[in-house]
Amino acid sequence: MKFISAMLGMSAAAAFSMVLAPAMAQTYPERNITMVIPFSAGGPTDTVARLVAESMSKDLGQQIIVENVGGAGGTLGAGRVAQADPDGYTILLHHIGMATSATLYRKLAYDTLNAFEYVGLVTDVPMTIVARKDFEPADLKGLVEYVKANKDTVTVANAGIGAASHLCGMMFMSAVETPLTTVPYKGTGPAMTDLLGGQVDIMCDQTTNTTKQIQGGTIKAYAVTSPARLDVLPDVPTAIEGGLADFQVGIWHGVYAPKGTPAEATERLSKSLQVALKDPNVIARFAELGTVPSPESDATPAALKAKLESEIARWKTVIEAAGQYAD
Repeated sequence: MKFISAMLGMSAAAAFSMVLAPAMAQTYPERNITMVIPFSAGGPTDTVARLVAESMSKDLGQQIIVENVGGAGGTLGAGRVAQADPDGYTILLHHIGMATSATLYRKLAYDTLNAFEYVGLVTDVPMTIVARKDFEPADLKGLVEYVKANKDTVTVANAGIGAASHLCGMMFMSAVETPLTTVPYKGTGPAMTDLLGGQVDIMCDQTTNTTKQIQGGTIKAYAVTSPARLDVLPDVPTAIEGGLADFQVGIWHGVYAPKGTPAEATERLSKSLQVALKDPNVIARFAELGTVPSPESDATPAALKAKLESEIARWKTVIEAAGQYAD
C-alpha cells in the first residue's frame, strides 16, 4: 500500500508539474525586467539596446528597465548578470565584446560559454574607418600609405579596451601591418569628442555612432566594413573597394540571461525579441543608424550560442597574434 501511495503521489506531482509549466510560460513576466548594458549611456550599444527594450516591453506587457553597468571592457556588466538570480528578471545585451573578452581578459570572474543562457542575436552593426575632418589622406588607399609612412605620429582613438572601436582598430592595424599609437577613452562619447576636436587622428567605430557625424561632414569617412555599401552612407566605399580585401568586421549584439534561468523565460524573451526586430519603428531607426535587425532565424538561443562559440575561436587567434591583453 505504501508503494502504491508513493507511486500515486509521484504521478500527482508529475501531473501538477505538467500543468504548472504552461502556467509559468503564460504568466512570465509578472514584473519589470532589468536589461544590463555593459557600457555607458549614449553609446552605440546603448542606443541599440534602448530601441529593442522599448519594443520588447510592449510585447511582454512589462517594462524592461535599461541599466548601464560600464567598465572593464563590458566584463563588469556581464559579470553582474552572470551572478544575478536566474529568474528571468535580469538579462544582458552585449556586443562582440562578449566573445573577445574571453581572450582579452585572462582572469575573468565567469566562464563566458557556460555562465549564461542564450536568448538571441539582435543586429550586426557595420564599422566605419573615420578620421578628423582635416586629416590629410583623401581615400582609404591614401590613408594606408600615410599611416605606414607616419606610424610614429598617427593616433588611433578607441572607447577603451574591449570596446568595439578598440577591436576594430586592432584589426585595422593588423590588416595594414603597422602598429600605431592607440588612445583609449572611457567611453565612445569622449573618444568622438576628441576626434571632432582634432586631438586624435583616426577611429574605427560602429555606424550607430558615426553615421550622423559623417552625414554632417564633421568627420571624414574612408570606408565601411560591410561587404557592400550602406544605403544610409552611399558615398562611402567599402574597405574591400579601398584595397583591404580581408577587412570585414561587424559588431554583432546578443541577449543573454544568467545560467539556470527557466527555459520558459528564455523562450518567452526570445519570442519577444523576434517581435521587436520586426517592429517597423525598430527597423526604421536601425536603418538610420546604418544597420538592420537580425532575421528571425538568428534571434534564437541556438543561433546566438553558435555565434558566440565561433567568434571566441576567431578572435582568440587575432588577439593572441597581437599580444594585447587587458590584464
